[in-house]
Amino acid sequence: MSNLSADFRRHESAKSRLKDLLLQKDNQVCADCGAPDPKWASANIGVFICLKCSGVHRSLGTHISKVLSITLDEWSDDEIDAMIEVGGNGSANAIYEAFIPVGYTKPGPSASHEDRSKFIRSKYELQEFLKPSLRIVSNNSSKEPEEPSYFEEIVDSFRSSNSSKKSPQEGMVEFMGLLKVKVIKGTNLAVRDMKSSDPFITLTLGQQTAKTTVIKSNLNPVWNEELMLSVPQEYGPLKLQVFDHDIISANDLMGEAEIDLQPMITSAMAFGDAKMFENMQIGKWLKSDDNALIDDSAVVIVDGMVKQEMSLKLQNVESGEVYLELEWMPLDQ
Repeated sequence: MSNLSADFRRHESAKSRLKDLLLQKDNQVCADCGAPDPKWASANIGVFICLKCSGVHRSLGTHISKVLSITLDEWSDDEIDAMIEVGGNGSANAIYEAFIPVGYTKPGPSASHEDRSKFIRSKYELQEFLKPSLRIVSNNSSKEPEEPSYFEEIVDSFRSSNSSKKSPQEGMVEFMGLLKVKVIKGTNLAVRDMKSSDPFITLTLGQQTAKTTVIKSNLNPVWNEELMLSVPQEYGPLKLQVFDHDIISANDLMGEAEIDLQPMITSAMAFGDAKMFENMQIGKWLKSDDNALIDDSAVVIVDGMVKQEMSLKLQNVESGEVYLELEWMPLDQ
């Protein structure tokens, strides 16, 4: 019993040190784009990041960047120790951004997904801005330390990922499940025609896009349509966009939102076969300043299915909300 109590105290101490690290000035903004109040971290790189950048990090694979929520995920003592060893965003960026070319501009909080993705891949996967002394690790060293240093482990993981690119199966995408999205309704949508709009919604995940039907002249449309998307092993956020259908000119954007799938998929994978459980809550996506949630969104098991209802306030537009219900369907069941 005393050992369990000691382990608990050590873990609580480690979590307290992680919170102290987050309070440092450099860690109060995203390491990659500078967005305030990051709620995510790359535990093996040692940086705090925002929701949008976390989606790109997740697409790199856990061998390069293991993304964890600061509030939703359970951290191991080793993961917390790794973050503290690095020292946070300032120390990590001093290494990973040591050789950014003169005149090169980092993406900002409002950067496009393409610009954000290009920078993050250049920074961590391709190591284009890394100190030269850390880009290559000799395989002939006679010194064999009992525990390799943190940065040696990272460089080793990069080297493994680079060699894997030579696989003959390069370019093939492996899927882990299906995502059924029920687009329920929109409310108070923006006017894009004379007095109303002809809205429809698109959902984009990776290279896939699905869209609803167009509803004519309605700022409070009810769709109740189900759209299906395949979820790859390396998934990023689900992007939702609302457009005003226009026959003559290009469709007008009526707002957008990004949906973090990690809380749902992580919870579903942890519980396994949902049919084995009674109705219960198994996870939650928390409302914050850097996401579009109107309220916290619970992940639940209902009648043997993993579902998540959410209400979203559309971004980059004067008004509008969208209401969805997500259902996770693993391929192995």
